[in-house]
Amino acid sequence: MNLPLEGIKVIDFTGVQAGPACTQLMAWFGADVLKVERLSGGDVTRRQLRDIPDVDALYFTQLNSNKKSLAVDTKTPEGKKIMEQLIREADVLVENFAPGAMDRMGFSWEHIQELNPTLIYGSVKGFNDQSPYSDLKVYENVAQCAGGAASTTGFWDGPPTVSAAALGDSNSGMHLAIGILTALIGRQKTGKGQKISVAMQDCVLNLCRVKLRDQLRLERVGYLEEYPQYPNGVFTDVVPRGGNAGGGGQPGWVLKCKGWEGDPNAYIYFTIQEQDWEQTCQALGKPEWITDPAYSTARARQPHIFEIFADIEKWLADKTKYEAIDKLRPYGVPCAPVLSMKEIAYDPALRASRTIVEVPHKQRGSYLTVGSPIKFSGFTPEITSSPLLGEHTGEVLAGLGYSPEQIARLREKKVLLKDGAADTHPEHNTLALASK
Repeated sequence: MNLPLEGIKVIDFTGVQAGPACTQLMAWFGADVLKVERLSGGDVTRRQLRDIPDVDALYFTQLNSNKKSLAVDTKTPEGKKIMEQLIREADVLVENFAPGAMDRMGFSWEHIQELNPTLIYGSVKGFNDQSPYSDLKVYENVAQCAGGAASTTGFWDGPPTVSAAALGDSNSGMHLAIGILTALIGRQKTGKGQKISVAMQDCVLNLCRVKLRDQLRLERVGYLEEYPQYPNGVFTDVVPRGGNAGGGGQPGWVLKCKGWEGDPNAYIYFTIQEQDWEQTCQALGKPEWITDPAYSTARARQPHIFEIFADIEKWLADKTKYEAIDKLRPYGVPCAPVLSMKEIAYDPALRASRTIVEVPHKQRGSYLTVGSPIKFSGFTPEITSSPLLGEHTGEVLAGLGYSPEQIARLREKKVLLKDGAADTHPEHNTLALASK
């Protein structure tokens, strides 16, 4: 099968999550992605939160499928020469080092352009160059806080709350992938490469645009009618935390189902949609709500919204979350069960759609990972294993014209790691965090 990105060569100079998420997406769609790693341990996520001693951690395997690995010491003259050869032949280079790191390594954007003027250079940083925080190290939750997500998440009587979804990391990787693919299309027209930068703060904000919308509305009218604080609460001059309220103007809440006392996920999310109010009332056995002046319009319902939700919970009390969904489905009520990660991991539909896949691994035997969330009519991405550290060293160097003897000498000089070498440093099996 010919994949859309087949023939595109990508140098993956990234670690942890944001950059690897970007390059993994490109690898799924056919790009030849070469992960360039340090000799000592490689990508730090290979050893973070390990569940099996001396085996690549799931953190690494789930972000680096379909890639190749070259372990090389880029600080040596020989290592820099290898990098320059790779850059001359590549279409894309992606990095998420700390600001200035690539320049200090001798691979500034200007030098890269000299080596290959058609190369697309993708970069992830915590903050953009104009930010007063541009020199700070940034991790997932830092980005969520700086991008506005945390201040608007959680309950009004509690602190700002970060999301479990990787809004700072994987989200930034997806934005960068869009930028790189756009630049590749642009190169077809101009013949020139360009540099694409994304900042994690900016990418979080892009997903929080409806909260920015709410800030502007709040400044104009002084209240937000779809928030639980309306009409009896007090609004300040900033967007408040709204708990589990819907962000799009359709009131919704997480409601208890049968078994909630012993199951922390025995809940559904229930949305009261204006255009479906009559059907919702019929589903709940409350036809009198349809004409009740206190309930008949969205504006009338808002002061009573938690009374309505309390009555719905009474209806849910003898139904599991799955039974409730089955009863609500025919009426077109927007709702979903709150699924645990265990339920998702073993969901037959997600496995059938290859949204979740089992992948063979040389050391693990196999591991569960995410598949492509993007589905195509013309092809289905095949998810393959993440590489062992330096697994493709010989193959890559041979492709650059190095003889077996030259490769052996470079290994003796510790410029290269032997193919598929395991991480033999016990001190790496820690919870230490890596710098982005």
